[in-house]
Amino acid sequence: MHRQKSPIESAVCTGGRIPGLPGTAAYRVWSASASCLPVILAVPHAGRGYPRRLLDDMRNAESSCLKLEDRYVDRLARAVAQQTGAALLIAQAPRAMIDLNRAPDDVDWEMFTRTDRPDTVTSGAGRRARTGLGLIPRRLPGLGELWRRPLDGKDLTERVTQIHEPYHTCLGEMMRAHAERWGAALLLDLHSMPSLPARGGHPGAQFVVGDRFGASSAGSLVASAFAHFARTGRGAAHNRPYAGGYVLERHAKPSAGLHAMQIEIDRATYLDAALVETGDGFIDVVDVLCGLVRTLSQAVAELAEAGSSGVWPLAAE
Repeated sequence: MHRQKSPIESAVCTGGRIPGLPGTAAYRVWSASASCLPVILAVPHAGRGYPRRLLDDMRNAESSCLKLEDRYVDRLARAVAQQTGAALLIAQAPRAMIDLNRAPDDVDWEMFTRTDRPDTVTSGAGRRARTGLGLIPRRLPGLGELWRRPLDGKDLTERVTQIHEPYHTCLGEMMRAHAERWGAALLLDLHSMPSLPARGGHPGAQFVVGDRFGASSAGSLVASAFAHFARTGRGAAHNRPYAGGYVLERHAKPSAGLHAMQIEIDRATYLDAALVETGDGFIDVVDVLCGLVRTLSQAVAELAEAGSSGVWPLAAE
């Protein structure tokens, strides 16, 4: 007897491509033709499509790639999407190649050959690029410089046009389509994080909800998320130490019904002790996230209904 496929399994499309991996798409989308929920899941940092040349150019490639990845968050998201019907966008291109949560001009030009640098090498370099984690990651704490040689401008152009631009175009279209159908849409941008330190005798939070300090989501949706984590006995923090990055900045516009949150998940909750493979807590974290999606779907629907009458909750302002 064949198991009936859920709506999220039955429709898969791809887009973009990974330079150096012919035939490999930069991202994949799982979405029913008619969205089941007003929530979209996205995973920008769990891609594992590594071209041979990229690995050859890296120092300590194995450990560097593992530290850059949001290890197996895509597997969490697939399980949640299958159980809830939420639309899902997963990047297959690795963060080591390009960081989809950074602006396309957040570049450290010192990484490139001199002939490829603008006249002013700091042009477009943001705070994250200067710390080593810009559009193209340069260094990691404990590992130092990631690359054996300078990059060239062709590498950057290919990665932006074949990975970054298609991914964000797709995500923007998904957000607009969901908002048109439901009256509002919520993006949950899923990431993983190292375990946070204990504070005041309490264990570190297992989840961090980022809304760019109120700029990317209605307050009522954030409150619903924290209420859910409290019901499930999971510690959660707000914006610190992760408030959200370029994805939220680009795609969230609460005044137009486009809401977004960054959700950071403690890797120790769903991976094994070595933080390499899925562990005993994987299913429990899937259950927590499924509950979060269902809770927030209801909250988004209520927010859209209130908005359609011209009366928005104060928390959305």
